[in-house]
Amino acid sequence: METDDYSTDAGTGMVSVKLLCLFDLIYSTRSVTRAGEQMGQSQPTVSNWLGRLRKQLGDELFVRTVDGMQPTPRATELIVPVREALAALRRVAAPEPAFEPASATRRFRICMTDASHITLLPQLLAHVRAVAPGIVLEAARIDEQTGPALQSGQADLAIGLVPWLESGFFQQVLFPQDWVCLVNAKHPRVNGKRMGLREYRAEAHVGISGGTGVQLLEAALQRHRVVRRILLELPGFLGLAAIVSTTDLIATVPRQIGETLARTTGLSVFDCPVPVPPFTVKQHWHARYNQDPANRWLRGLCEHLFARDMRKAR
Repeated sequence: METDDYSTDAGTGMVSVKLLCLFDLIYSTRSVTRAGEQMGQSQPTVSNWLGRLRKQLGDELFVRTVDGMQPTPRATELIVPVREALAALRRVAAPEPAFEPASATRRFRICMTDASHITLLPQLLAHVRAVAPGIVLEAARIDEQTGPALQSGQADLAIGLVPWLESGFFQQVLFPQDWVCLVNAKHPRVNGKRMGLREYRAEAHVGISGGTGVQLLEAALQRHRVVRRILLELPGFLGLAAIVSTTDLIATVPRQIGETLARTTGLSVFDCPVPVPPFTVKQHWHARYNQDPANRWLRGLCEHLFARDMRKAR
């Protein structure tokens, strides 16, 4: 049955895609019948479409001869741009090419805290070098520019606690975080299997002012009326292990960075005696890049490497 889907656009004067396909098939087959068969349409319907095409283009286009439907000079002139137009439309409609990490050459910019430089970045870099040697990773800070950077494409992902990324962003939980205390393994007063609130109040501390979870810690300390005696304040985790391993200072940190530093430097880890709300580390990306093959590959890789704890929990 003939439908309006195959008519020309009277408002714009543009020829419909189906009529362009008919033109191409008649030119190739020299037959209205064979063109209709390839399009799955009856000969009367195809003849009707050809009549529309002739009327719009102001030319017979194809003339019946003993050798079939032969093109007019106008049709011969049009066949190249018609085929170019159809090829362009096929490219538009074709699926986006898959991202091939083994041959890709591009840079990924990931916003993360300096704790993630220690806990996540080495593992991510090692895996990327193994499967995608042409890819460069760049670590950037999490700050007030993180949202605009993700939206504009200047950054690909943000990994961490970024609660202000809401409308227009997707997020995926990677792993949970609670709080621990890092202590020198040879601390003269803190030893055994646990540290109580009395020891926590009595000892001197290292304060970490950076990181998006510090507000949770400070709010919990204030709520439970715990005042720490801070002798050193650091903007981040750089140098923290060296400080704790050579002093009697205590550092209260998220579990992943605490356990990572303890494994590499021989520090002791205790559950924090103050009830601090846990939080989840997530990866965030902007909706503009939700279907982007390269961004999807990077997100899938981060899920594979870092979401194992959550999978086990389920």
